[in-house]
Amino acid sequence: MVDIQSMKDDRRIAIKKVGVKGLRYPITVLDRANSLQHTTATVNLYADLPHDFKGTHMSRFIEVFNEHRRDLSMPRFLAMLDELRGALEAETAYCDLHFPYFIEKSAPVSRQKGMMSYECSYEGSSSASGREFWVTVQVPVQTVCPCSKAISEYGAHNQRGLVKVRVKLGPFFWIEDIVAIVEKSASSDVYTLLKREDEKFVTERAFDKPMFVEDVVREVYKELLVIGTFPKFSVEAENFESIHNHSAYALAEHDQAANPLPD
Repeated sequence: MVDIQSMKDDRRIAIKKVGVKGLRYPITVLDRANSLQHTTATVNLYADLPHDFKGTHMSRFIEVFNEHRRDLSMPRFLAMLDELRGALEAETAYCDLHFPYFIEKSAPVSRQKGMMSYECSYEGSSSASGREFWVTVQVPVQTVCPCSKAISEYGAHNQRGLVKVRVKLGPFFWIEDIVAIVEKSASSDVYTLLKREDEKFVTERAFDKPMFVEDVVREVYKELLVIGTFPKFSVEAENFESIHNHSAYALAEHDQAANPLPD
């Protein structure tokens, strides 16, 4: 049959990214407690297209991804990109996939168990000049305002927040490692299932540990350095304020090459 995509194009305009976007697909990722975890991802797959090619072969994106979906551990993700680049005869292949990652979590007093969901993503590229891979983990937290606690006679305002950690692949780590760092850096972590005795404990624990968004970002930043030397990482915190019509926000970034650690 006629292969329209492989025909020549005379407009001399190269395309940086072309491919499939918003693909919903079951995948398997590593899980520290259970070895593997099955989840569902939203996937974007792209490749570059030389100026003289009319189109890319969209089906090849799905063919390659389907072969790798049962093992999308971090090293295998990059292997998938290498294969995708070869299948499409492209200079560069790209992928970003977004998925919920589930961790079983016990309430602090009753020990009742529930499943917590954390939004995660893998982003990467593969080219002749090298490969790049980023992991993002988003963790919900609770914070109590230190200023409110200091000036109020009856309590302090508190709110849920969201902390987003984005790291460039360096040392091996588990998603659970990032979650644990963030949760201990806030006033309190949050839970899916709490009984009354748990609510009392969580409320009082948070009140005893008030944190600004700046505090949370700095604590997470400091603890990330303990895992190992990530070439780059960023930490964002957003508090969904309970007494303001806006969020409080903070961001810190680390680049080991450009900015060595301060003494």
